[in-house]
Amino acid sequence: MNMNADQYFMEHREEHLSQLGEFLRIPSISALSAHKDDMRRAARWLEAELHRIGMEGVAIMETGGHPAVYAERLDQPGKPTALIYGHYDVQPVDPVDLWETPPFEPSIRDGKLYARGAHDNKGQIFMHLKVIEVILKFNGKFPLNVKILIEGEEEIGSGNLTRLLNERKELLKADVVVISDTSLYARGVPSLTYAVRGLAAMEVHVAGANGDLHSGTYGGAAPNAVHALVSMLASLRQVDGRIAVEGFYDQVRELTREEKGSFDSLEFDEESLKRELGVNALPGEPGFSVLERLWARPTLEINGIWGGFQDEGTKTVIPARAGAKITCRLVPDQEPDKVLDAIKSHLAKVCPPGATVSFKREPGNALACITPIDHPAIRAAQAALTEVYGKEAKFIRAGGSIPVVGIFASVLNAPSVMMGFGLNDENIHAPNEHFNLENFDLGLRALYTYWYQLAALL
Repeated sequence: MNMNADQYFMEHREEHLSQLGEFLRIPSISALSAHKDDMRRAARWLEAELHRIGMEGVAIMETGGHPAVYAERLDQPGKPTALIYGHYDVQPVDPVDLWETPPFEPSIRDGKLYARGAHDNKGQIFMHLKVIEVILKFNGKFPLNVKILIEGEEEIGSGNLTRLLNERKELLKADVVVISDTSLYARGVPSLTYAVRGLAAMEVHVAGANGDLHSGTYGGAAPNAVHALVSMLASLRQVDGRIAVEGFYDQVRELTREEKGSFDSLEFDEESLKRELGVNALPGEPGFSVLERLWARPTLEINGIWGGFQDEGTKTVIPARAGAKITCRLVPDQEPDKVLDAIKSHLAKVCPPGATVSFKREPGNALACITPIDHPAIRAAQAALTEVYGKEAKFIRAGGSIPVVGIFASVLNAPSVMMGFGLNDENIHAPNEHFNLENFDLGLRALYTYWYQLAALL
Protein backbone atom coordinates (compact mmCIF):
# COMPACT_ATOMS: atom_id res chain seq x y z
CA MET A 1 0.00 0.00 0.00
CA ASN A 2 1.13 3.57 -0.72
CA MET A 3 2.79 4.78 2.51
CA ASN A 4 1.65 8.36 1.92
CA ALA A 5 -1.93 7.17 1.71
CA ASP A 6 -1.55 5.03 4.81
CA GLN A 7 -0.15 7.97 6.75
CA TYR A 8 -2.92 10.20 5.44
CA PHE A 9 -5.60 7.81 6.74
CA MET A 10 -3.99 7.85 10.17
CA GLU A 11 -3.45 11.59 10.35
CA HIS A 12 -6.96 12.42 9.16
CA ARG A 13 -8.82 9.74 11.11
CA GLU A 14 -10.59 12.15 13.45
CA GLU A 15 -11.59 14.37 10.55
CA HIS A 16 -13.01 11.38 8.66
CA LEU A 17 -14.97 10.17 11.68
CA SER A 18 -16.35 13.68 12.15
CA GLN A 19 -17.52 13.69 8.53
CA LEU A 20 -19.11 10.27 8.99
CA GLY A 21 -20.83 11.65 12.09
CA GLU A 22 -22.50 14.32 9.97
CA PHE A 23 -23.89 11.61 7.70
CA LEU A 24 -25.03 9.46 10.62
CA ARG A 25 -26.93 12.33 12.24
CA ILE A 26 -29.40 12.37 9.34
CA PRO A 27 -32.30 10.05 10.34
CA SER A 28 -32.77 8.56 6.89
CA ILE A 29 -35.35 5.91 7.82
CA SER A 30 -36.85 4.75 4.53
CA ALA A 31 -39.71 2.78 6.08
CA LEU A 32 -41.29 5.79 7.83
CA SER A 33 -43.03 8.46 5.76
CA ALA A 34 -42.29 11.03 8.48
CA HIS A 35 -38.64 10.85 7.39
CA LYS A 36 -39.22 11.53 3.70
CA ASP A 37 -37.47 14.90 3.93
CA ASP A 38 -34.58 13.31 5.83
CA MET A 39 -34.14 10.82 3.00
CA ARG A 40 -33.82 13.69 0.55
CA ARG A 41 -31.41 15.45 2.92
CA ALA A 42 -29.17 12.36 3.09
CA ALA A 43 -29.15 12.13 -0.71
CA ARG A 44 -28.12 15.78 -0.95
CA TRP A 45 -25.36 15.19 1.63
CA LEU A 46 -23.98 12.41 -0.55
CA GLU A 47 -24.29 14.55 -3.67
CA ALA A 48 -22.22 17.32 -2.07
CA GLU A 49 -19.64 14.86 -0.70
CA LEU A 50 -19.20 13.12 -4.06
CA HIS A 51 -18.60 16.49 -5.71
CA ARG A 52 -16.12 17.43 -2.99
CA ILE A 53 -13.96 14.30 -3.32
CA GLY A 54 -13.60 14.74 -7.07
CA MET A 55 -16.22 12.48 -8.60
CA GLU A 56 -17.85 13.45 -11.87
CA GLY A 57 -21.32 13.07 -13.35
CA VAL A 58 -22.81 13.40 -9.87
CA ALA A 59 -26.59 13.18 -9.94
CA ILE A 60 -29.59 12.49 -7.75
CA MET A 61 -31.67 9.91 -9.59
CA GLU A 62 -35.41 9.93 -9.07
CA THR A 63 -36.90 6.47 -8.66
CA GLY A 64 -40.56 7.08 -7.90
CA GLY A 65 -39.69 6.50 -4.25
CA HIS A 66 -36.63 7.60 -2.33
CA PRO A 67 -33.91 8.83 -4.70
CA ALA A 68 -30.62 7.17 -5.54
CA VAL A 69 -27.31 9.00 -5.89
CA TYR A 70 -24.89 8.35 -8.76
CA ALA A 71 -21.35 9.44 -9.61
CA GLU A 72 -18.51 8.24 -11.83
CA ARG A 73 -14.84 8.64 -12.57
CA LEU A 74 -13.99 7.26 -16.00
CA ASP A 75 -10.28 8.00 -16.11
CA GLN A 76 -9.12 4.86 -17.90
CA PRO A 77 -10.50 4.37 -21.44
CA GLY A 78 -10.29 0.75 -22.44
CA LYS A 79 -9.90 -0.52 -18.90
CA PRO A 80 -12.61 -2.38 -16.95
CA THR A 81 -15.30 -0.61 -14.95
CA ALA A 82 -16.34 -1.31 -11.37
CA LEU A 83 -19.66 -0.24 -9.87
CA ILE A 84 -19.68 0.40 -6.12
CA TYR A 85 -23.10 -0.17 -4.55
CA GLY A 86 -24.37 0.88 -1.15
CA HIS A 87 -27.41 2.35 0.56
CA TYR A 88 -28.00 5.40 2.70
CA ASP A 89 -31.32 4.38 4.22
CA VAL A 90 -31.41 2.86 7.69
CA GLN A 91 -33.77 0.81 9.82
CA PRO A 92 -36.21 2.30 12.36
CA VAL A 93 -34.73 2.68 15.84
CA ASP A 94 -37.47 1.20 18.04
CA PRO A 95 -37.35 0.39 20.89
CA VAL A 96 -35.61 3.71 21.55
CA ASP A 97 -35.40 3.17 25.32
CA LEU A 98 -32.95 0.29 24.78
CA TRP A 99 -30.35 2.56 23.20
CA GLU A 100 -27.57 3.55 25.58
CA THR A 101 -27.05 6.79 23.61
CA PRO A 102 -29.41 8.50 21.12
CA PRO A 103 -29.37 6.58 17.81
CA PHE A 104 -28.68 9.64 15.67
CA GLU A 105 -26.07 11.20 17.93
CA PRO A 106 -22.91 9.22 17.10
CA SER A 107 -20.68 8.29 20.03
CA ILE A 108 -17.46 6.32 20.35
CA ARG A 109 -17.09 3.88 23.23
CA ASP A 110 -14.45 1.18 23.64
CA GLY A 111 -13.22 1.60 20.09
CA LYS A 112 -16.70 1.27 18.58
CA LEU A 113 -18.79 3.88 16.80
CA TYR A 114 -22.42 3.74 17.98
CA ALA A 115 -25.25 5.09 15.80
CA ARG A 116 -28.00 3.80 13.58
CA GLY A 117 -26.35 3.12 10.22
CA ALA A 118 -22.81 2.96 11.62
CA HIS A 119 -22.43 -0.59 10.25
CA ASP A 120 -25.45 -0.91 7.95
CA ASN A 121 -24.62 0.78 5.64
CA LYS A 122 -23.51 4.38 6.05
CA GLY A 123 -20.22 3.53 7.73
CA GLN A 124 -19.21 1.04 5.06
CA ILE A 125 -20.23 3.12 2.03
CA PHE A 126 -18.49 6.13 3.59
CA MET A 127 -15.26 4.10 3.61
CA HIS A 128 -15.48 3.83 -0.17
CA LEU A 129 -15.85 7.60 -0.48
CA LYS A 130 -12.74 8.16 1.64
CA VAL A 131 -10.70 5.68 -0.37
CA ILE A 132 -11.74 7.33 -3.64
CA GLU A 133 -10.81 10.71 -2.19
CA VAL A 134 -7.35 9.56 -1.13
CA ILE A 135 -6.60 7.76 -4.41
CA LEU A 136 -7.50 10.87 -6.39
CA LYS A 137 -5.52 13.05 -4.00
CA PHE A 138 -2.28 11.09 -4.36
CA ASN A 139 -2.59 9.75 -7.89
CA GLY A 140 -4.83 12.17 -9.75
CA LYS A 141 -6.90 9.39 -11.29
CA PHE A 142 -8.44 6.06 -10.38
CA PRO A 143 -6.60 2.87 -11.47
CA LEU A 144 -9.66 1.71 -13.41
CA ASN A 145 -13.04 3.19 -14.26
CA VAL A 146 -15.36 3.49 -11.29
CA LYS A 147 -19.03 4.26 -10.84
CA ILE A 148 -20.97 4.51 -7.60
CA LEU A 149 -24.68 3.98 -6.94
CA ILE A 150 -26.10 4.60 -3.48
CA GLU A 151 -29.80 3.85 -3.12
CA GLY A 152 -32.33 4.85 -0.49
CA GLU A 153 -34.64 1.84 -0.42
CA GLU A 154 -32.53 -1.21 0.50
CA GLU A 155 -34.10 -1.52 3.94
CA ILE A 156 -37.57 -1.67 2.36
CA GLY A 157 -36.75 -4.20 -0.35
CA SER A 158 -35.13 -2.12 -3.13
CA GLY A 159 -38.51 -2.00 -4.86
CA ASN A 160 -37.45 0.53 -7.49
CA LEU A 161 -33.89 -0.68 -8.10
CA THR A 162 -34.65 -3.15 -10.91
CA ARG A 163 -36.56 -0.54 -12.87
CA LEU A 164 -33.82 2.03 -12.30
CA LEU A 165 -31.14 -0.38 -13.52
CA ASN A 166 -33.16 -1.28 -16.58
CA GLU A 167 -33.86 2.36 -17.42
CA ARG A 168 -30.22 3.41 -16.91
CA LYS A 169 -28.55 0.18 -17.97
CA GLU A 170 -26.09 1.83 -20.32
CA LEU A 171 -25.03 4.37 -17.71
CA LEU A 172 -24.68 1.78 -14.95
CA LYS A 173 -23.11 -1.09 -16.88
CA ALA A 174 -19.98 -2.48 -15.27
CA ASP A 175 -17.66 -5.48 -15.32
CA VAL A 176 -17.95 -6.07 -11.57
CA VAL A 177 -20.07 -4.79 -8.69
CA VAL A 178 -18.38 -4.16 -5.34
CA ILE A 179 -20.63 -4.24 -2.26
CA SER A 180 -19.56 -3.53 1.31
CA ASP A 181 -22.76 -4.46 3.13
CA THR A 182 -21.73 -7.77 4.69
CA SER A 183 -19.68 -8.91 7.67
CA LEU A 184 -16.38 -10.60 8.37
CA TYR A 185 -16.52 -14.17 9.63
CA ALA A 186 -15.23 -13.05 13.02
CA ARG A 187 -13.08 -10.38 14.58
CA GLY A 188 -9.54 -10.62 13.28
CA VAL A 189 -10.51 -13.06 10.51
CA PRO A 190 -10.30 -11.42 7.08
CA SER A 191 -13.00 -12.98 4.96
CA LEU A 192 -14.76 -12.51 1.69
CA THR A 193 -18.39 -13.35 0.97
CA TYR A 194 -18.63 -14.84 -2.51
CA ALA A 195 -22.13 -16.34 -2.46
CA VAL A 196 -25.57 -15.76 -0.95
CA ARG A 197 -28.52 -18.08 -0.72
CA GLY A 198 -31.75 -17.40 -2.57
CA LEU A 199 -35.33 -17.47 -1.33
CA ALA A 200 -38.63 -19.06 -2.28
CA ALA A 201 -41.80 -18.36 -0.28
CA MET A 202 -45.36 -19.62 -0.29
CA GLU A 203 -48.51 -20.14 1.78
CA VAL A 204 -50.40 -23.42 2.02
CA HIS A 205 -54.14 -23.39 2.67
CA VAL A 206 -56.09 -26.51 3.62
CA ALA A 207 -59.89 -26.72 3.68
CA GLY A 208 -62.10 -29.40 5.19
CA ALA A 209 -65.85 -28.96 5.73
CA ASN A 210 -67.69 -25.81 4.68
CA GLY A 211 -67.45 -24.46 8.22
CA ASP A 212 -66.14 -25.27 11.71
CA LEU A 213 -67.97 -28.23 13.26
CA HIS A 214 -68.88 -29.41 16.77
CA SER A 215 -66.57 -32.28 17.69
CA GLY A 216 -69.27 -34.02 19.69
CA THR A 217 -71.64 -34.13 16.75
CA TYR A 218 -69.21 -34.74 13.90
CA GLY A 219 -66.00 -36.01 15.52
CA GLY A 220 -64.91 -39.30 13.98
CA ALA A 221 -66.50 -38.63 10.61
CA ALA A 222 -65.64 -35.06 9.54
CA PRO A 223 -62.26 -34.06 8.10
CA ASN A 224 -60.11 -31.90 10.37
CA ALA A 225 -58.18 -29.27 8.39
CA VAL A 226 -55.47 -28.93 11.06
CA HIS A 227 -54.91 -32.70 11.20
CA ALA A 228 -54.64 -32.76 7.40
CA LEU A 229 -52.24 -29.83 7.31
CA VAL A 230 -49.84 -31.10 9.99
CA SER A 231 -49.66 -34.55 8.41
CA MET A 232 -48.88 -32.95 5.06
CA LEU A 233 -46.23 -30.68 6.52
CA ALA A 234 -44.63 -33.54 8.45
CA SER A 235 -44.18 -35.42 5.19
CA LEU A 236 -41.95 -32.69 3.78
CA ARG A 237 -38.97 -33.74 5.88
CA GLN A 238 -37.46 -37.10 6.71
CA VAL A 239 -36.68 -37.94 10.33
CA ASP A 240 -32.96 -37.38 9.71
CA GLY A 241 -33.53 -33.83 8.43
CA ARG A 242 -33.31 -34.45 4.68
CA ILE A 243 -36.06 -32.80 2.62
CA ALA A 244 -38.39 -35.49 1.27
CA VAL A 245 -39.77 -33.50 -1.68
CA GLU A 246 -39.03 -35.23 -5.00
CA GLY A 247 -36.67 -33.11 -7.09
CA PHE A 248 -35.84 -30.69 -4.27
CA TYR A 249 -32.09 -31.32 -4.55
CA ASP A 250 -31.94 -31.84 -8.33
CA GLN A 251 -30.42 -28.43 -9.18
CA VAL A 252 -28.14 -28.06 -6.16
CA ARG A 253 -24.57 -27.07 -7.02
CA GLU A 254 -22.14 -28.98 -4.83
CA LEU A 255 -19.16 -27.37 -3.14
CA THR A 256 -15.80 -27.59 -4.86
CA ARG A 257 -12.86 -29.10 -2.99
CA GLU A 258 -11.33 -25.63 -2.50
CA GLU A 259 -14.58 -24.22 -1.11
CA LYS A 260 -14.98 -27.11 1.29
CA GLY A 261 -11.37 -26.74 2.37
CA SER A 262 -11.92 -23.05 3.10
CA PHE A 263 -14.98 -23.86 5.23
CA ASP A 264 -13.09 -26.57 7.10
CA SER A 265 -10.24 -24.17 7.88
CA LEU A 266 -12.53 -21.82 9.79
CA GLU A 267 -12.77 -22.17 13.53
CA PHE A 268 -16.36 -23.08 14.31
CA ASP A 269 -17.57 -23.98 17.79
CA GLU A 270 -20.76 -26.04 17.66
CA GLU A 271 -21.08 -26.05 21.44
CA SER A 272 -20.90 -22.27 21.52
CA LEU A 273 -23.67 -22.04 18.94
CA LYS A 274 -25.83 -24.43 20.97
CA ARG A 275 -25.36 -22.23 24.04
CA GLU A 276 -26.15 -19.10 22.04
CA LEU A 277 -29.39 -20.63 20.74
CA GLY A 278 -30.32 -22.36 23.98
CA VAL A 279 -30.61 -25.80 22.36
CA ASN A 280 -29.03 -29.21 22.92
CA ALA A 281 -28.59 -30.17 19.26
CA LEU A 282 -28.07 -28.65 15.81
CA PRO A 283 -30.27 -30.83 13.60
CA GLY A 284 -30.12 -30.77 9.82
CA GLU A 285 -29.33 -32.59 6.63
CA PRO A 286 -27.00 -35.53 7.34
CA GLY A 287 -23.57 -35.75 5.77
CA PHE A 288 -22.72 -32.07 5.94
CA SER A 289 -21.00 -29.86 8.49
CA VAL A 290 -22.96 -27.18 10.30
CA LEU A 291 -21.28 -24.43 8.26
CA GLU A 292 -22.10 -26.25 5.04
CA ARG A 293 -25.73 -26.51 6.13
CA LEU A 294 -25.84 -22.84 7.12
CA TRP A 295 -24.27 -21.52 3.92
CA ALA A 296 -24.29 -24.01 1.06
CA ARG A 297 -27.27 -26.36 1.46
CA PRO A 298 -30.93 -25.60 0.76
CA THR A 299 -33.52 -25.53 3.52
CA LEU A 300 -37.26 -25.81 3.88
CA GLU A 301 -38.74 -24.09 6.92
CA ILE A 302 -42.28 -23.84 8.26
CA ASN A 303 -42.39 -20.22 9.42
CA GLY A 304 -45.89 -20.15 10.82
CA ILE A 305 -49.05 -22.22 11.15
CA TRP A 306 -52.64 -21.42 12.01
CA GLY A 307 -56.05 -23.01 12.27
CA GLY A 308 -58.85 -23.74 14.73
CA PHE A 309 -59.51 -22.13 18.09
CA GLN A 310 -56.66 -20.00 19.43
CA ASP A 311 -58.13 -18.09 22.38
CA GLU A 312 -57.93 -18.90 26.08
CA GLY A 313 -59.87 -21.91 27.25
CA THR A 314 -61.31 -24.82 25.27
CA LYS A 315 -63.63 -24.91 22.31
CA THR A 316 -64.59 -28.34 21.02
CA VAL A 317 -64.30 -27.46 17.36
CA ILE A 318 -63.25 -29.36 14.26
CA PRO A 319 -61.41 -26.70 12.22
CA ALA A 320 -62.56 -26.21 8.65
CA ARG A 321 -59.54 -24.14 7.60
CA ALA A 322 -55.81 -24.23 8.34
CA GLY A 323 -52.73 -22.74 6.79
CA ALA A 324 -48.97 -22.40 6.97
CA LYS A 325 -46.20 -20.21 5.66
CA ILE A 326 -43.19 -21.93 4.09
CA THR A 327 -39.88 -20.51 2.96
CA CYS A 328 -36.89 -22.19 1.38
CA ARG A 329 -33.33 -20.93 1.35
CA LEU A 330 -31.87 -21.89 -2.01
CA VAL A 331 -28.32 -22.44 -3.27
CA PRO A 332 -26.77 -21.69 -6.66
CA ASP A 333 -28.56 -23.19 -9.68
CA GLN A 334 -31.84 -23.77 -7.83
CA GLU A 335 -34.79 -21.90 -9.35
CA PRO A 336 -37.47 -20.62 -6.93
CA ASP A 337 -40.37 -21.47 -9.24
CA LYS A 338 -39.21 -25.04 -9.78
CA VAL A 339 -38.69 -25.59 -6.06
CA LEU A 340 -42.13 -24.23 -5.22
CA ASP A 341 -43.71 -26.35 -7.96
CA ALA A 342 -42.07 -29.44 -6.48
CA ILE A 343 -43.41 -28.61 -3.01
CA LYS A 344 -46.91 -28.00 -4.39
CA SER A 345 -46.84 -31.31 -6.22
CA HIS A 346 -45.72 -33.15 -3.09
CA LEU A 347 -48.38 -31.59 -0.86
CA ALA A 348 -51.11 -32.19 -3.40
CA LYS A 349 -50.18 -35.90 -3.52
CA VAL A 350 -50.25 -36.35 0.25
CA CYS A 351 -53.38 -34.29 0.91
CA PRO A 352 -55.71 -36.73 2.75
CA PRO A 353 -59.26 -37.59 1.68
CA GLY A 354 -61.87 -35.05 2.72
CA ALA A 355 -59.44 -32.11 2.51
CA THR A 356 -58.42 -29.84 -0.34
CA VAL A 357 -55.21 -27.83 -0.63
CA SER A 358 -54.44 -24.56 -2.38
CA PHE A 359 -51.34 -22.41 -2.59
CA LYS A 360 -50.34 -18.76 -2.68
CA ARG A 361 -46.92 -17.66 -3.80
CA GLU A 362 -45.42 -14.88 -1.76
CA PRO A 363 -43.37 -11.96 -3.13
CA GLY A 364 -39.66 -11.61 -2.53
CA ASN A 365 -38.39 -14.75 -4.24
CA ALA A 366 -34.72 -14.46 -5.16
CA LEU A 367 -32.08 -16.49 -6.92
CA ALA A 368 -28.97 -17.59 -5.07
CA CYS A 369 -25.89 -15.86 -6.44
CA ILE A 370 -22.28 -16.91 -6.56
CA THR A 371 -19.10 -15.41 -7.95
CA PRO A 372 -16.58 -18.22 -8.54
CA ILE A 373 -13.66 -17.93 -6.15
CA ASP A 374 -11.21 -18.06 -9.05
CA HIS A 375 -12.74 -14.92 -10.60
CA PRO A 376 -10.10 -12.15 -10.81
CA ALA A 377 -12.27 -9.75 -8.79
CA ILE A 378 -12.48 -12.30 -5.96
CA ARG A 379 -8.78 -13.13 -6.10
CA ALA A 380 -7.93 -9.42 -5.98
CA ALA A 381 -10.09 -8.98 -2.90
CA GLN A 382 -8.53 -11.98 -1.20
CA ALA A 383 -5.04 -10.64 -1.95
CA ALA A 384 -5.89 -7.18 -0.58
CA LEU A 385 -7.43 -8.52 2.62
CA THR A 386 -4.53 -10.93 3.16
CA GLU A 387 -1.98 -8.15 2.71
CA VAL A 388 -3.67 -5.69 5.06
CA TYR A 389 -4.75 -8.09 7.82
CA GLY A 390 -1.50 -10.05 7.70
CA LYS A 391 -3.20 -13.44 7.48
CA GLU A 392 -4.84 -15.41 4.70
CA ALA A 393 -8.33 -14.20 3.88
CA LYS A 394 -11.04 -16.86 4.02
CA PHE A 395 -13.85 -17.53 1.57
CA ILE A 396 -17.26 -17.52 3.23
CA ARG A 397 -20.88 -17.49 2.16
CA ALA A 398 -23.96 -15.77 3.52
CA GLY A 399 -26.85 -17.95 4.61
CA GLY A 400 -29.36 -15.19 3.97
CA SER A 401 -30.42 -13.53 0.77
CA ILE A 402 -29.18 -10.18 -0.57
CA PRO A 403 -31.68 -9.39 -3.36
CA VAL A 404 -29.56 -6.63 -4.92
CA VAL A 405 -26.87 -9.18 -5.78
CA GLY A 406 -29.37 -11.09 -7.89
CA ILE A 407 -30.66 -7.88 -9.43
CA PHE A 408 -27.18 -6.86 -10.57
CA ALA A 409 -26.55 -10.33 -11.95
CA SER A 410 -29.80 -10.45 -13.91
CA VAL A 411 -29.96 -6.85 -15.17
CA LEU A 412 -26.30 -5.90 -15.61
CA ASN A 413 -24.90 -9.44 -16.00
CA ALA A 414 -22.18 -8.41 -13.57
CA PRO A 415 -20.67 -10.53 -10.79
CA SER A 416 -20.59 -9.12 -7.27
CA VAL A 417 -17.74 -8.95 -4.79
CA MET A 418 -19.12 -8.70 -1.25
CA MET A 419 -16.27 -7.15 0.67
CA GLY A 420 -17.74 -6.11 4.01
CA PHE A 421 -16.02 -5.12 7.24
CA GLY A 422 -18.73 -5.37 9.87
CA LEU A 423 -19.11 -8.02 12.55
CA ASN A 424 -22.16 -10.18 13.12
CA ASP A 425 -22.61 -8.99 16.71
CA GLU A 426 -22.84 -5.27 15.88
CA ASN A 427 -26.63 -5.05 16.37
CA ILE A 428 -27.67 -4.03 12.88
CA HIS A 429 -31.46 -3.52 12.84
CA ALA A 430 -31.41 -3.46 16.65
CA PRO A 431 -30.70 -0.95 19.44
CA ASN A 432 -27.06 0.05 19.94
CA GLU A 433 -25.92 -0.63 16.40
CA HIS A 434 -22.18 -0.05 16.18
CA PHE A 435 -19.11 -0.43 13.99
CA ASN A 436 -15.75 -1.61 15.30
CA LEU A 437 -13.27 1.11 14.37
CA GLU A 438 -10.44 -1.39 14.07
CA ASN A 439 -12.23 -2.76 11.02
CA PHE A 440 -12.97 0.78 9.84
CA ASP A 441 -9.22 1.49 9.81
CA LEU A 442 -8.24 -1.85 8.26
CA GLY A 443 -11.10 -1.64 5.79
CA LEU A 444 -9.89 1.68 4.41
CA ARG A 445 -6.47 0.17 3.75
CA ALA A 446 -7.93 -3.02 2.28
CA LEU A 447 -10.20 -1.13 -0.13
CA TYR A 448 -7.34 1.14 -1.19
CA THR A 449 -5.19 -1.91 -1.89
CA TYR A 450 -8.04 -3.72 -3.61
CA TRP A 451 -8.48 -1.23 -6.40
CA TYR A 452 -4.86 -1.59 -7.48
CA GLN A 453 -4.98 -5.38 -7.17
CA LEU A 454 -8.15 -5.43 -9.26
CA ALA A 455 -6.73 -3.15 -11.94
CA ALA A 456 -3.74 -5.47 -12.27
CA LEU A 457 -5.83 -8.66 -12.58
CA LEU A 458 -8.82 -7.65 -14.70
